[in-house]
Amino acid sequence: MAGVLVCAAAGIVAGGLNAAETRRGPLPALAAEFRQATVELVVRADPRATRSPGWGGATFAVDTEVQRVLGPSGRTELVHTPVLVIAPASWQGLLPSTRVRVTGRLAPGDEGVAAVLKAPGGPPRITGPPTVLQRMAGELRIGLRRAAEGLAPDARALLPGLVVGDTSRVTPDLKAAFEATDLTHLMAVSGSNLAIMLALLIGAPGRALLAERGGLAPRLGISLRATALLGGALTLAFVVVCRPEPSVLRAAACGLVTLLAIGTGRRRSLIPALAAAVLLLVLYAPELARSYGFLLSVLATGALLTIAPGWAEALRRRGVPGRLAEVLAAAGAAQAVCAPVVAVFAERVSLVAVPCNLLAEPAVALATIAGFAALAAAPVSMAVAKFLAWCAGWPAGWIAAVARTGAALPGAQSGWPGGWRGGLLLAIVTGVAVLTARRLSRYPWAAASLALLVLLAVVRPAPLTRLVTGWPPPGWSYAMCDVGQGDATVLAAGAGAAVVIDTGPEPLAVDRCLHELGVSRIPLLLLTHFHADHVGGLAGVLRGRSVGVIETTGFADPPDQAAFVRRTAAAGGVPVATAAYGERRALGGLSWEVLWPPPSPPPPPQPGRQGSPPPGLPTSPSPPGPPPGSPPPGLPTAPAPPPASPLMPSPRPTPRPTPSPRPGPGLDGPNDASVTLLVHTAAGLSLLLPGDLEPRSQRGLLRENLGLGRVDVLKVAHHGSAHQEPALLRAVRPRLALISVGRDNRYGHPAPGTVAVLRAWGAAVLRTDTDGAIAVVGAGDSLRAVPRAAARGRGP
Repeated sequence: MAGVLVCAAAGIVAGGLNAAETRRGPLPALAAEFRQATVELVVRADPRATRSPGWGGATFAVDTEVQRVLGPSGRTELVHTPVLVIAPASWQGLLPSTRVRVTGRLAPGDEGVAAVLKAPGGPPRITGPPTVLQRMAGELRIGLRRAAEGLAPDARALLPGLVVGDTSRVTPDLKAAFEATDLTHLMAVSGSNLAIMLALLIGAPGRALLAERGGLAPRLGISLRATALLGGALTLAFVVVCRPEPSVLRAAACGLVTLLAIGTGRRRSLIPALAAAVLLLVLYAPELARSYGFLLSVLATGALLTIAPGWAEALRRRGVPGRLAEVLAAAGAAQAVCAPVVAVFAERVSLVAVPCNLLAEPAVALATIAGFAALAAAPVSMAVAKFLAWCAGWPAGWIAAVARTGAALPGAQSGWPGGWRGGLLLAIVTGVAVLTARRLSRYPWAAASLALLVLLAVVRPAPLTRLVTGWPPPGWSYAMCDVGQGDATVLAAGAGAAVVIDTGPEPLAVDRCLHELGVSRIPLLLLTHFHADHVGGLAGVLRGRSVGVIETTGFADPPDQAAFVRRTAAAGGVPVATAAYGERRALGGLSWEVLWPPPSPPPPPQPGRQGSPPPGLPTSPSPPGPPPGSPPPGLPTAPAPPPASPLMPSPRPTPRPTPSPRPGPGLDGPNDASVTLLVHTAAGLSLLLPGDLEPRSQRGLLRENLGLGRVDVLKVAHHGSAHQEPALLRAVRPRLALISVGRDNRYGHPAPGTVAVLRAWGAAVLRTDTDGAIAVVGAGDSLRAVPRAAARGRGP
């Protein structure tokens, strides 16, 4: 009890001193007033990306410590204040310990930092180079990246992350796959990396209680003290090269405590070593007490040392081979203690974590050892390093394949209540499941039935899912997937076939949506424009499906996202074409026409109208047009005759007049270049799909298509933002207005004014943030929208 009280008192003192240091100096007061300041700071960690370039410019978050605050009169104040810098891409290559002078605007920071500083554009002003150790570590990391250049894309991205925690090449879809399968600890340099390296020197941790030492040290005749010193140097080098992340610090502290026991000739127990490491690290860096990564690392290690041995012994008693029993027990114990914590902040539970960890585990040691060998060989011989990286690429590629395959399963993860209440609930459920599993071993048929139910919940065959959930509803013609803050919509084009328009921001959501809809063939994938929330999920659409052609806008901006689309399409062997203005095509009962963008620049914006929200119901007469639901002249509504190819122009296209060139600026941005379709189905359903058109281009759309009249379904532009053209909403007067939007998005979408105007014109408004995925069935008087949540009741 006295020891506990002493440790608690030490923790309180350390936390208080840390908090006082954060509040000391002039920066907190300046940040509270959002003032500008000139500071000299030291970079403490590698810059990490916070926003994709596809959203309008990459930004990076940099953990720093401000050491000097420079006043306007030349007065300098010395401080040691933690500050988070939001910096442009020019900061990306800065190494830890680099000194930078910067002038920027301050804002209040959250817990752990005194302020947030927005750095200006352009390269940073470096006032001091990084230390020799950090330069050496940086060169080693660069060498490993160069050695991995020739590997397959997933292995090239994963190997540096697996070895030294360098995730700069990891794509968002690969990161999402690792998160869905709870394999993130492999990509973020877990303590297992250091354990593998130390095991070569001192033997496996499992033998720590049975022998003074194992591994290479006794075979090479290295003394106890020399072994401890060599292991300590290896551990410190590991921290410098891999960066002091929470899991790295925890593993290093445990290793150093164990090496200290070796050097003093004492028997070593890993449980006291873990406890001592946690105590020392929290006293040194109290902010680790609030780090989920540190907590998960400690819990997983503690489970391996306390729970896993007993579970392994129980499995061996039931006839499971020894090594398999150890692996099963380790994966199960780590998942059991970590899953409730993950649920607290991620609000999800992975149903494939244990099998994916079991399948990935055999490859981890191979990839780690070969990867570290390539890291060490790179400064000496790049040819040798590339060969070793090639050897490491095979197991690294296997780990990535396990993550992608597991994440692609429809039931790979399930939503769960967040917060500590949700975590406590999952901990109780896990405890009950463990007790039930112990009793189920006596009833093999019950165990087999339960395993089959879990398998079906993960695989979710489409026919079974439709039978149980009623989704998708029979006879659906159009579906809007729930992909968060982005767009992904689907037009039914026959059994198993569909025209897909946009892919959402990440692959997993759109992949699962298409799986539930039973889509296996995509004759046409249309990308309305190149913003990341419309093209980021491209890999998910291509996964396991036959795609005929990808059509895009001719406005290749942002250029990095346009290049991403071309690379991904080329890797999948799918041709890319540009959607032409006036293009008319027919397929499987569908016919559509490209209404925008025109080949010439759109008209200049009208004063006072650009970007204005709907001010209310428009009063000017609507432009003339055909009756509701009727197609434009010359566009057939019946299915076209069987074409020679799966996708061909309509057999009787009506020529469109080419718009006359107009003066003025071209397209303002990717949103204004969104490919807009007018779609008709054989049943007489009409749909207008305008991408993310802004008001200027919406007005141009009306002028270039004077016959545009009422439609049955409108996909509301730009996620229902306030930037709509009231005349367009009045002209099309949809019966159903569907909005694809993310929950709790920071843009305020959809705007209440937009929703109010649509409802005032008689439209039923549905949105994915509240209704989930939405399907449209029927036509005419039987037209209705079916939200996924209400599929059993067939919706409104």
